[in-house]
Amino acid sequence: MGSHWMTFLLGSFAGAMIAIVFSGILALVFSRPLVKWIIGRFTKRLMNDRYPENIWEIVSALTRISPQTVIENSLRASEAGVIERPFRSPRKFLHFEGLVFSPAQLATLAAPEESEVDMRVTIGPRAKKPLKIEIPIMAAGMGYGIGVSEKTKIAIAKGTAGVGTLTNTGEGGFLPEERQHAKYLMIQYHSGSWSKEPQILRQADAIEIRFGQGATAGAATFTPMDYLEGRAAAVMQVQNQEFAVVPSRHEEIQKPQDLRKLVEKLRVLTDGVPIGVKICANAKMEADLEVAIWAGVDFISIDGGQGGSKGSPPILEDDFGLPTIHALSRAARYLKKRKVKDKITLLSGGGYSTPSDCLKALALGADGIYMGTSLLWAMTHDQVTKAIPWEPPTQLLFYPGSLTEEFHEQEAAQYLENFLTSFVEEMKVAILALGKTSLHQVGMEDLVALDEWTSKITNVPLVSEPYLPSKEWMESLYASSDVD
Repeated sequence: MGSHWMTFLLGSFAGAMIAIVFSGILALVFSRPLVKWIIGRFTKRLMNDRYPENIWEIVSALTRISPQTVIENSLRASEAGVIERPFRSPRKFLHFEGLVFSPAQLATLAAPEESEVDMRVTIGPRAKKPLKIEIPIMAAGMGYGIGVSEKTKIAIAKGTAGVGTLTNTGEGGFLPEERQHAKYLMIQYHSGSWSKEPQILRQADAIEIRFGQGATAGAATFTPMDYLEGRAAAVMQVQNQEFAVVPSRHEEIQKPQDLRKLVEKLRVLTDGVPIGVKICANAKMEADLEVAIWAGVDFISIDGGQGGSKGSPPILEDDFGLPTIHALSRAARYLKKRKVKDKITLLSGGGYSTPSDCLKALALGADGIYMGTSLLWAMTHDQVTKAIPWEPPTQLLFYPGSLTEEFHEQEAAQYLENFLTSFVEEMKVAILALGKTSLHQVGMEDLVALDEWTSKITNVPLVSEPYLPSKEWMESLYASSDVD
């Protein structure tokens, strides 16, 4: 019965394809004169019209100004206000492409393929209640209401729980269902007025005090109330306001020294979960790091310039902050210099989208990696067909999206779990190829730089620099040899 049914299906499919191809050929044959006439008329005008009347003027103009800029300037002309670009900057920042791994082969043997690879990470090793996650990839802060929908937050919570990692509440309202489905929840302590009650903060597995992020720097954000209609406004308790405002400053912090008081307050309130800070990398970031060290934080999250958001002014996305590879390299060096690298966990975010990006960052000194945009695309997977070509896929995910009801959260959670599993399995293959069996064994010595600029930024040697084995290693090699 099954084979007959399959034969029928295959026959029907083949017949349909033949009919489609035949119809296309007929349409091409009969429309050929029409197409030829249209192309002829168009070409004649293209080759003869003066430039002010020639459609090629658009092409000529776009060689000097990008389509992105043309569209954004048109939006500025339409809106007469600050426009907000979703996700992250299209600018090409220096990233991790200038680094490659050095595989183990003979002097160092590759690890056996059946070896288990330890990918676990501890956030806040000095905290009373360190947070231990199974993989080094985490979901970045995406706020409920201010950013994404209830279904999106629940899907992220379920997907991250499936692989034993954490999700971050972001700047939005506290969603009880997110806490219910998340295995590990980092609550972001932002400068807004909502979701800071003690009974909420005590539900955190870690607390991240937010000062800035890659896409918005440290600027205030304003979300109009028509964006927050419904449950989000009630959760955030902003029903009677014109905007939901995340100020540029925390009320409790009027000078750098005030951070220590807030860290200690949150540590006592939560009975010792890791307390950290989130900052946007800047040219004077070592001073920011010193304040965080002095305040006694358990972890530091640094967002590079490639960080994204639900929407932020292009000038902040494109022209504020340091690229992620700069930020991470400088932060890791400074924490080592201050002899706190093994005490304060370093988390990095901003533009991560491949297993190699993440593993290179971990080799450079990151302890964990935040991912945002890539997780959203992985979650939606083939659900994007519910939106495109008539609507952008964000209409499935963002809080006021017109297609949020069509978004299937359980499917999205499974896609996300699959994505994270695949992502980490690929990183494990790479670690074995380095001759190692633990994420914590991977370091800068496993990398080489392909260009001088990347080498200078990361302190990773150039590929052109020969590696000279130490005298002790050479003596050990020959001393243990069975051959004369």
